[in-house]
Amino acid sequence: MQYLIKNGLVVDPVNETMSELDILVKDGVIAEMAQNIQAEEAIIIDAKDCYVCPGLLDMHVHLREPGYEYKEDIESGTRAAAMGGFTAVACMPNTNPVADTAAVINHIIERSARLGAVRVYPIGALTKGSLGKELTEMADLKAAGAVALSDDGQPVMDAGMMYRVMQYAGMLGLTVVSHCEDLSLAAGGSMNEGAVATMLGLKGIPNVAEEVMVARDILLAESTGCALHLAHISTAGSVRLVRQAKARGVRVTAEATPHHFSLTEEAVLGYNTNAKVNPPLRRQEDVAAVQEGLRDGTIDVIATDHAPHAYHEKDVEFPYAPNGLIGLETAVGLVFSQLVQPGILTVPKAIAKLCSNPRKILNLPGGQLIPGGVADITIIDPELSEVVDPAKLQSKSKNTPFVRWKLTGLPTLTMVAGQPVMQARRLLK
Repeated sequence: MQYLIKNGLVVDPVNETMSELDILVKDGVIAEMAQNIQAEEAIIIDAKDCYVCPGLLDMHVHLREPGYEYKEDIESGTRAAAMGGFTAVACMPNTNPVADTAAVINHIIERSARLGAVRVYPIGALTKGSLGKELTEMADLKAAGAVALSDDGQPVMDAGMMYRVMQYAGMLGLTVVSHCEDLSLAAGGSMNEGAVATMLGLKGIPNVAEEVMVARDILLAESTGCALHLAHISTAGSVRLVRQAKARGVRVTAEATPHHFSLTEEAVLGYNTNAKVNPPLRRQEDVAAVQEGLRDGTIDVIATDHAPHAYHEKDVEFPYAPNGLIGLETAVGLVFSQLVQPGILTVPKAIAKLCSNPRKILNLPGGQLIPGGVADITIIDPELSEVVDPAKLQSKSKNTPFVRWKLTGLPTLTMVAGQPVMQARRLLK
């Protein structure tokens, strides 16, 4: 099958350029990129007034399979990803059983090959059972297909264990993805520490609970030389620590989520459990610092931390609700509405954080549209708007705090290996 994408503005996030080019896709690869391509046998895809981008990659999602398929599974999660414009996702290991063996990694890869609408790259656990006590067989996980290592959601509290994790991961060339939270400081809190928590009578989590672990892991990475990626940083202090570490040459990268650059702690008002996340939504000054970190390059990646939970799990008293929200289908709209349109990020820089940067961190190919390259392509219409309606979302779970938000700047095509899986806001697979 041949496709000819015409009239679009091709985004190169590596060189930070945009060019008016047509793209001819043939047999799953990009056959030609030029102006005014003619191909009589090709199916025309008109990308007029749209951005034609390398396929987006969300490097932090929870597909919940195996073990929690009532929340999400590989099929539903990758359909949500395709609807959101992502041609690939990297899934976290907090499944049941935990993805701490080659067998579980193989299972995820095999299921994804059969049922996935987009590419799936599994992330293996740092420690057995993600309990922080014993190293996993990291070489086996890598050989099975794990692209990074993380105990996401379960911080490795023992500094000596984290030091050994980084030593071994560094030897294998695997990035360590760290959930930075000091549990003794978080101490059972359920939202950001401050006036809103006091008003609601909820126990708060101070910024320093994140920042202490950010500082520790940066120092350990500096000592071991291991590549460290900090998941979902949320405070002004964390941004400052990463900025300082990068200035020293530490191999550290960081990500921010759309909810941490779009929402403050006030989203919790009314005890809205769909706004209960970890790390918690912070103050406006923290949101501004995260946005500035994205603008100046301190924060390399935008990732959703897509965390589906069933309705009955969220429909409880606030302290008892699980942390997390879904984000795959709202991410691009939030990036364009909250960052691109206000001028915080240019289009190429935004796409770099959604595409080429995460691929570089995970040592994955792609991230740039070039002749001969695999045709994983996302097209975004910067003027297209939709109002978020949970009933229309593809995810099994509907736990989003963005209900009734009007988002502008939405994906209109998700193409994987030369085949459209979402087009004109409709899933084809």
